[in-house]
Amino acid sequence: MDSSMGRSSVSLLVGLLVLRFNRCLAVDGGGGAFPLVVSTWPFREAVRAAWDVVSAGDGGGSAVDAVVAGCSACEVLRCDGTVGPGGSPDENGETTLDALIMNGATMEIGAVAAMRYVKDGIKAAKLVMEHSLHTLLVGEKATDFAISMGLPGPINLSSPESLEKWANWRQNHCQPNFWKNVAPAGSCGPYRPINLARASDSVKHEVEQNQGGVCQEWFQSDSLLEPINSHLKFIDHHNHDTISMAVIDKMGHIAVGTSTNGATFKIPGRVGDGPIPGSSSYGDDEVGACGASGDGDIMMRFLPCYQVVESMRRGMEPRDAAMDAISRIASKFPNFVGAVFAVNKKGVHAGACRGWTFQYSVRNSSMHDVEVITVYP
Repeated sequence: MDSSMGRSSVSLLVGLLVLRFNRCLAVDGGGGAFPLVVSTWPFREAVRAAWDVVSAGDGGGSAVDAVVAGCSACEVLRCDGTVGPGGSPDENGETTLDALIMNGATMEIGAVAAMRYVKDGIKAAKLVMEHSLHTLLVGEKATDFAISMGLPGPINLSSPESLEKWANWRQNHCQPNFWKNVAPAGSCGPYRPINLARASDSVKHEVEQNQGGVCQEWFQSDSLLEPINSHLKFIDHHNHDTISMAVIDKMGHIAVGTSTNGATFKIPGRVGDGPIPGSSSYGDDEVGACGASGDGDIMMRFLPCYQVVESMRRGMEPRDAAMDAISRIASKFPNFVGAVFAVNKKGVHAGACRGWTFQYSVRNSSMHDVEVITVYP
């Protein structure tokens, strides 16, 4: 009797653990239904645009061209205000673009970062890949290159919406922001570094003088002037939902791409994970691909998509590789917000996330339209 009850308890516990584990991951059991398009977030129109290219005709278009079509569609649609022009103003109110494309057959990569005055981020990245021996161009020189290669510009990338968002942020004393260990605290800059050994009391006093009780929630256990996960307060899927896309074409070739206008109210010149190979996306014909979205300043320190692909190379299933990559980051930064999808060369895909509910979109030849998979933290 006692033995039977013991076995039942163990079975129940195992069942609950399996249920909890499965809530963290979403997995497609099938594979091999090529071509295949996978994208972060429910960007259905972007996936449809990529699908139209890669599924066309008998041979279909190339994976690279499909990624460009899909990411370009998101740039035109300004997906959730975080892709393409017109969104995510920096501290000066300006919108800049980051983008990357990678050919998994040749391992060639092109990328642009902090690019000004050109609205076609993914096309500029493709031009870097196809017409230079470089991997990454940045800032105004990336702008000059893109325009010299035929892309339209210079164009003002701000919009009435982005400028209004920036003006409201300024009225809120430039809070929250990405600065730390600086003065003045709780107000707009210019900022100067502070002596950490003597900072706590003086910074608290300055905040109280400028903001009264508004910012008192920032301080916990006399933690100098670093807010409680301050930058996480404005990292969610409405202002940090990069499009990262992977495509497997009819020939089995893989390409990946990423496009974003970066973190809202970032310090001018900031480059996140979007144009960093192995961070926002990575792909290899021999293995599979990965796309990521989230707190790029944290995620780029771990190259999660490179980790996912290399884990699959060593034999991990996509769901295990995705969870492993997220767990590695969480072990060092337990409050980080982010997600990855993984897809192997057979077309089996999965997702894992931390700090938010993540969705990714899929279309393959067995589907009638784009399907959105939800992954719970």
